Amino acid sequence: MNTKSRYEDLKQQIHFHNHRYHVLDAPVISDLEFDRLLNELKGIEAEHPDWVTDDSPTRRAGAKPADRFDKVTHPAPILSLANAFGADDARGWFERVSRIDDRVERARFVVEPKIDGLSVVLHYRDGVFVQGATRGNGEIGEDITGNLRTVRSIPLRIPVDEKVPKPPKYLVVRGEAFMPIKEFEELNRRLEEAGQRTYLNPRNTAAGALRQLDPALTASRPLTLLVYQIIHSEDGKVPTSQWEVLKYLKDLGFPVTDIARQFDDFEKATAYTESWDKKRDELHYEADGMVIKIDDLRLASELGFVGKDPRGAIAFKFPAREVTTTLQDIRVNVGRTGVLIPNAVLEPVEIGGVIVERATLHNFDYIAEKDIRVGDRVLVKRAGEVIPYVIGPVVAARKGKEKKYKPPTTCPTCGQPVERFEDEVAWYCVNAACPAQLIRNVEHFVSRGAMDIVGLGIKIVHKLIETGKVKDVADIYTLKRADILEAVTKKERKTEKEPPGKIADNLLASIETSKSRSLARLITALGIRGVGEVSAGDLASRFADLDALSKAKAADLEQIDGIGPSVAESVAEWFARPVNKNVVKKLKAAGVWPQGGQSSVSSKQSDKLGGLTFVITGTLPTFSRDNAKEFIESHGGKVTDSVSKKTSYLVLGEAPGSKYEKAKSLGVKIIGEDELKKLAR
Repeated sequence: MNTKSRYEDLKQQIHFHNHRYHVLDAPVISDLEFDRLLNELKGIEAEHPDWVTDDSPTRRAGAKPADRFDKVTHPAPILSLANAFGADDARGWFERVSRIDDRVERARFVVEPKIDGLSVVLHYRDGVFVQGATRGNGEIGEDITGNLRTVRSIPLRIPVDEKVPKPPKYLVVRGEAFMPIKEFEELNRRLEEAGQRTYLNPRNTAAGALRQLDPALTASRPLTLLVYQIIHSEDGKVPTSQWEVLKYLKDLGFPVTDIARQFDDFEKATAYTESWDKKRDELHYEADGMVIKIDDLRLASELGFVGKDPRGAIAFKFPAREVTTTLQDIRVNVGRTGVLIPNAVLEPVEIGGVIVERATLHNFDYIAEKDIRVGDRVLVKRAGEVIPYVIGPVVAARKGKEKKYKPPTTCPTCGQPVERFEDEVAWYCVNAACPAQLIRNVEHFVSRGAMDIVGLGIKIVHKLIETGKVKDVADIYTLKRADILEAVTKKERKTEKEPPGKIADNLLASIETSKSRSLARLITALGIRGVGEVSAGDLASRFADLDALSKAKAADLEQIDGIGPSVAESVAEWFARPVNKNVVKKLKAAGVWPQGGQSSVSSKQSDKLGGLTFVITGTLPTFSRDNAKEFIESHGGKVTDSVSKKTSYLVLGEAPGSKYEKAKSLGVKIIGEDELKKLAR
């Protein structure tokens, strides 16, 4: 395709995606992908300015208003901003506008959040809200006055405070309507419980609620907005500084962001902007960047425009967290407890600077509820160190060739039938001899939070299982030096800094040291379904050894504080299985027989955390899991393994698991180690 053909194709694609985003509220690509198309178009136009026509997307904002709404002509253009992807891009903008007018070098700047919502324009006459519209194409929008009246954060009369001077006789302001993250997640939870289709993200949900014909439906959605611009005024004085505009709007009773800041220096403004990339989870709304504005609105206006983009401000975009890509396949792994875990195989895509090819699909019920099909265009999210996951399919992008997914009826590793337990969404392979389970059981057994056997890596584990030297976790304690030497691969022999003999000796020493681990650590290491470090500690404090624990009935276990019915049943079932009885017998024979019966909780220091329940996930900066649990309990708090509505706080570390997402969905307050320590002061 030659450059001119590519140019025409890009224009057509961008018009299509503008229509889907602004008119239908059903985009089929992510913002990142749209930005790439638009930037490519801008690049071609920069090289061939004579090709640019009035229908170019660079000459218009938004899209044509939908026919089902009455039209509103804006009193001034409602424009979008050019994007900067990183500090270097932002400095490039600053240098360009400084060359146009050297006053920019001495200007002040205001930084505000770039909210991912729906831009709305509000009209007030004599202080009364008379009309509200969407941005539309920047010149003509859609009249959604009735719907906007239902948004409680919009003042129907200004000023709200009579002490504030009266506003201009005619005032038009601009804001961003959105749905707060917590309310969005709660809405999806209710829809899911009702068996209805859930929404993909807050932005489309908010836009869809505002751009429909029934105000009652809009009123049922938890919408709000933040106002940030005066578009037009008549018969009255308004500020000429953006910083003063924000203060003025707040005085009039409009909701205004509380994280905007004014800076005398552009570099300081940029540093503040960059700081919010890592802090954006602290916001209660979705933000895809920050906006850097020249504070002097007269200077900003005199700088003029580049196409549809005003030169007086720049949108500093954060790395994308959500993108769309193709779901190529669904593959199933077997976890250490036998749970079958579906994972998405994706067409490789960049999310936040990382190439993602795999993502979690949570469980088979999730796939069915979201109607996720192989071949679908799917929306994928990656936030921080959280494992990427598929939010759902972009149904509008389907072409009819996508295939519905059927969960496996047999284990993909050993071929044995799978089972589902009552009140659980997971499917399990219950074959204790399943090779996939054995590998993961051994991995878990030797991990830091369990028996902490240093040097027994995954490659050696694979080899020991392949050669039959390890048939269960107890066999670790019967390994000979020759067994380990055989398991060290030729590649490792060449690349390891230490000779194979030294590797074997160190591993044997680590295995011997692990025999002195506590009963709680050993119970954790056994990998009983539902039993984590916290539950293991509760059990170890009540039973003298594994023999005593193995004789306990489920009804007796339920009486222990922190042990629920499902965990009690799981423990009883584990010890009842012949293969596990043999493991316990072999551990005892090998001298791996720690004693319990005494609480590991240190003497109580205070009751600052009394009545609070905590769950810990991820790796904390200085506390181990045991240290954190001991700290919480020593200050009167309680630690549990699973997140529920009763959880007071989730203590979050690096590389958290699914507990993080569940806590967010339930609205549980999330804190770090430092905040935990402050609570106990």
